Amino acid sequence: MIINTLLKPTLMRCALVAAFFVVAGCSTHTVKTTQTAPVIQEHAEIPEAELLDVGIYLFDPGLDLANEEDGPAVFPEIRKAESRYMPYRLMETLQMSSAWGAVRVIPASQSSVDVMISGQIQQSDGETLLVKLSVKDATGRHWFDKEYTGVASKYAYSKQRTGTIPREPFQGLYNEVANDLLTFRRNNFDGAQLRTIRTVAELKFAQSFSPSAFGGHLSEKDGALQIDRLPAEGDPMLERIRRIRERDYLFVDTLQDYYGTFVKEMDLPYQQWRSLSYNEVIALREMKREARNRTIMGVAAILGGIAAAGSDSGSARAAGSVAVAGGGYMVKSGFDKRAEAEMHVEALQELGDSLEAAIEPQVIELEDRTITLSGTVENQYDQWRDLLREIYDLDTGSE
Repeated sequence: MIINTLLKPTLMRCALVAAFFVVAGCSTHTVKTTQTAPVIQEHAEIPEAELLDVGIYLFDPGLDLANEEDGPAVFPEIRKAESRYMPYRLMETLQMSSAWGAVRVIPASQSSVDVMISGQIQQSDGETLLVKLSVKDATGRHWFDKEYTGVASKYAYSKQRTGTIPREPFQGLYNEVANDLLTFRRNNFDGAQLRTIRTVAELKFAQSFSPSAFGGHLSEKDGALQIDRLPAEGDPMLERIRRIRERDYLFVDTLQDYYGTFVKEMDLPYQQWRSLSYNEVIALREMKREARNRTIMGVAAILGGIAAAGSDSGSARAAGSVAVAGGGYMVKSGFDKRAEAEMHVEALQELGDSLEAAIEPQVIELEDRTITLSGTVENQYDQWRDLLREIYDLDTGSE
């Protein structure tokens, strides 16, 4: 009886102390700063033969990474839109640095670009953007893999003027990528190496159209392509390849118009979704925190009440009964808060459905025909490359 009497207040104190520390450790905060590191500008004049073109693949939406722990902000229709939106924003940022040749968003099947960037969206909910990028060049040399994280400030979605589109909340992330690319190029390549990358890219393109004519010009060593021999100066086959490549650039440039139109039409509803998603994510986290705290405090009150209910004192037993009842109410209140949080999940789903209706396929005009991009860009580009091969074969004769 003595031991039992001693354990009861100890149990109650331990439960309450544990609840206090769990609750105290669950505080939340939001980022307030809006400052971002600027894009590093290239002021040195770069010879055209050393000016690397950059291709940015459409990002992997990262839907295979999504699970219940990701919360309410993973919607396939939004992620698919972001997989086009984010590469375009990165393209615009790289262009600002004046450090590269042509910077384009490219289909995944295009591999004969000087520098290629691929990415995967790992989190995007209006508050936090997490993307993983991989960079390599035409020789196969791997530049780097890196995860980039941006956290929007609470002022990121405020409008300076009614009806205006807010600034890109995660521009700092794109600036960081641009600065990393320029720093890597400066620290790892001289002029001769840059020219080699450009030549390898051209020969890879030539090989894809005429393996028999250009198959012996490149070889692989230690996982990277190297030049074994160059075509003769004025080689007519190479001149034809260069004309084909110019047509290919023309088509890819047309795709940039498509992506630009897509991003422009998507921008306002997307930023509105981001703003609402930001508020919903913050509210949802607060709801979950409060629900958890209420549940923990309720369980602690129940434990304390059980301990008091076994007391020899009548007043303590009465207080214990009240504590048990109160604790049960707090636990139920915590569950009610979780149900309220689910309402925020549904609200985000409705936002995602409304955004999906604003990103219908576009129609683009080429020189001699009209193409409707109703399928994937990769499929459209594959059809274009097949047409280029037909043109090349007609010009040179079938191999």
